[in-house]
Amino acid sequence: MQSSDVGETLSLVFCGANVNCDTGDPDCPSPVSLAKSFEQKLQMEFLAQNKNTEIPRSEVGCHLDRQYYVAPPSITHNGFLFKTGSVGKPITERKAKEEFSQRWCTLNDGVFSYFESPRNSTPNGDLRMKEIACLAVSVPETHGYDHTFEIYTDSERLYLFGTDNSDAMREWVKSIAKSFIPSSAEDLLNRDFERIGRLQYKDGLNLQSPRVGWFALVGSTLHVCFEDSEEEEAIHLKKLQELSIQQENEVLVLVERRRTLYIQGERKLDFQGWCSSIQRAARSSGHTLCEQQLTEGDIPVIVDRSIDYITQCGLTSEGIYRKSGVNSKIAALLESFRQDARNVRLKEGEHQVDDVSNVLKRFFRDTEEGMFTSEAANDWLSTPAVADDCQRVLRYQTLLSNLPRVNKATLRALVNHLYCVQCFSDINQMNLHNLAIVFGPTLFQTDGKDYNAGRVVEDLISHYVAIFNVNEQQLQKQLDEISAIIKLRDINSSSKVPPAGDFICTVYLEEKKETAEQHIKIPATMTAAELAFEILDRRKITVREKDYWCCFEVNEKEETERSLHYQEKVLPILHSLGTESYLVVKKHFSMEAMLIYLASKVDDSKHGMIKFREDRHLLGLGLSAFHDRYFILNRTSLRLFKEVRSHRPEKEWTVKSLKIYQGIKKKLRPPTCWGFTVVYANEKHEKQQWYLCCDTQTEMREWLSTFLSIQHDGNVWPSDSMKVRASRVPLDARLGNISLIPLRGSENEMRNSVAAFAADPLAVSPINQSINQSSQLNYTPPIIPGRDWCFACSGISIMVFLFHYDKSSVFTLAPSSFFKALGLVGLLYSHPNLNS
Repeated sequence: MQSSDVGETLSLVFCGANVNCDTGDPDCPSPVSLAKSFEQKLQMEFLAQNKNTEIPRSEVGCHLDRQYYVAPPSITHNGFLFKTGSVGKPITERKAKEEFSQRWCTLNDGVFSYFESPRNSTPNGDLRMKEIACLAVSVPETHGYDHTFEIYTDSERLYLFGTDNSDAMREWVKSIAKSFIPSSAEDLLNRDFERIGRLQYKDGLNLQSPRVGWFALVGSTLHVCFEDSEEEEAIHLKKLQELSIQQENEVLVLVERRRTLYIQGERKLDFQGWCSSIQRAARSSGHTLCEQQLTEGDIPVIVDRSIDYITQCGLTSEGIYRKSGVNSKIAALLESFRQDARNVRLKEGEHQVDDVSNVLKRFFRDTEEGMFTSEAANDWLSTPAVADDCQRVLRYQTLLSNLPRVNKATLRALVNHLYCVQCFSDINQMNLHNLAIVFGPTLFQTDGKDYNAGRVVEDLISHYVAIFNVNEQQLQKQLDEISAIIKLRDINSSSKVPPAGDFICTVYLEEKKETAEQHIKIPATMTAAELAFEILDRRKITVREKDYWCCFEVNEKEETERSLHYQEKVLPILHSLGTESYLVVKKHFSMEAMLIYLASKVDDSKHGMIKFREDRHLLGLGLSAFHDRYFILNRTSLRLFKEVRSHRPEKEWTVKSLKIYQGIKKKLRPPTCWGFTVVYANEKHEKQQWYLCCDTQTEMREWLSTFLSIQHDGNVWPSDSMKVRASRVPLDARLGNISLIPLRGSENEMRNSVAAFAADPLAVSPINQSINQSSQLNYTPPIIPGRDWCFACSGISIMVFLFHYDKSSVFTLAPSSFFKALGLVGLLYSHPNLNS
């Protein structure tokens, strides 16, 4: 170590000398420190590079053949590539050929270097293979050059290389991957990967500290070499039960049937690429059955969930699979399934049975290659001509065994379902023949042109047990379970009190005044966007591009307002409103600026100084005036600090539990007019509120935007508002298309309200009208002060309900020509004393 003779050191190391041995010198305990003390830099570098080298040696007392250390083969490669400048963020835009520069590239001794030309001896730059974290192959023609690949480094830099020669690119990718992938994960190199590299992970057996694994993404399969496993494992991404990203700590969660894997982002740049690639691979990638998101049993998720929902809620529905649903709802639901079937949850009340059944039929009708594949379809269609039942069943079994794995599992699940449907044909009227008529043309995609299609389906259902080798005991158990579900639903439905109808409320258009009143029936499922479009449709207002119509909750007492999120349910808001609050539909003039601001943000967080004041009336204490405080808002909490240098927050609130209202009441004397009120409600429904005041309108808008983005996971405004408009729940045809208005007060006020409603249902005020149309009623019941009146009308009779605290009365009236012309049918207010 004291001389510059590296050759001698080299021979010692290869003869088995321990690079980490103890020198006996307390000042220089290792050979590296000894070389450093004599300033032998070459010796130091050699020892540092070989300090982890293990030389096989014989154990004492054992006879073994002599073994020699064999250095790993050095990967070398060179050639021309085209390169762009390195960047520190993902490349999302197409790079034209003009943005690439030709470079002579070499790979030798674990170093990738690129030169201006082959004649240059000094490289423009280089990359050490041990610094590479990920290698990604782009889809052909992503950029100007047909074939490109990306290199991600530990220093958070991204390098893009390209060529028009596919063989050249393949050789470069193979050589680079061999240079940085360890021998323990070399099996990954045998696969045609699109992304390969190292990531940290945690699993169910060890959630304390992350470990390092090597990952390769091949199509929709993620191949992994875990730290503690000798064999490679495969994760089928299309079969995941759940796939989510925890943005706050940058963790990708993959939930399988028997395991949950947490992939952690050690470096943000390549982790973003992994997340987007894995999410894309886990989605449905085409229109064939095998390209769909699948269950553990290889059944498309859309088929499995539709069958399960219909089994639970629709087997007793008369004419199931023959009746049509709402076309706009069917299209929207089918598109949701195709986008990400894993996150679609079918719920009774939100989804109608006929809509779901038509989604299932349309899915099979639109499937490429069909259920039976285009090559084998004619063989299936010719099988019904076989006269002998046993021979026909054997031929069906042979054709079934030749189907692809996913097609076979899907056909089995569907025929099992149809067999159960026809077992309850006495209720749903869908016998074997009716089901064959519906599903024959659907599965064979023949549009009813081939009669044999229905005969094939009929054979499959009638001979289900024999063709699919079904255990009859298991099948009977399944039918018994379905019978129990039907009985339980009958019991629950018979024990329920008939619903009193939808809630009727007054909503204003643009401002609170009598001529802007709208009386709307609010179903339990109505969202704020649906309410806004309902009002606009009534007034026949055309929504132009960049018109952001919103429903606002206005509190006159507090002088505040809050724009409801477009997916927020309206009915719970109505129940929580006080007498000083109301709903108004108007344009959100700040929404465009808010969306532009959010699009420019890198992450969902904000911090800064804000003038702050507590509510003394609610707390009995607090600040008497506005004071400057430092706030930090992130995805989980809003924290208040006394000043910027403070380390511990004075207060902290969970963001999801806060409601943000724009405005501050004037009697508090806010220092500026750009303020907002923060309301917090705990589990005991105890409310607290604080007042925050910004210096400028832009600053206030940025804080409100960040709050909205965090509370709704970035989904502040629908990407396509027309889809929201098309998915609105249509009015029930049995109830007419005009809402019932409440009749209160004196006899004249009642008559005036009805008459005004008939004259202009869009601009009616239920009480303060001066039109007298008493001649329109054939009979008027006695009016008792202090009681509420509602009426319902059909083509047969008119019922007037009188509600009071102790009893209710019903008057049945003969229909007048006036009410017949209106075709008015209303819903009634619910009342605790009204039993039916």
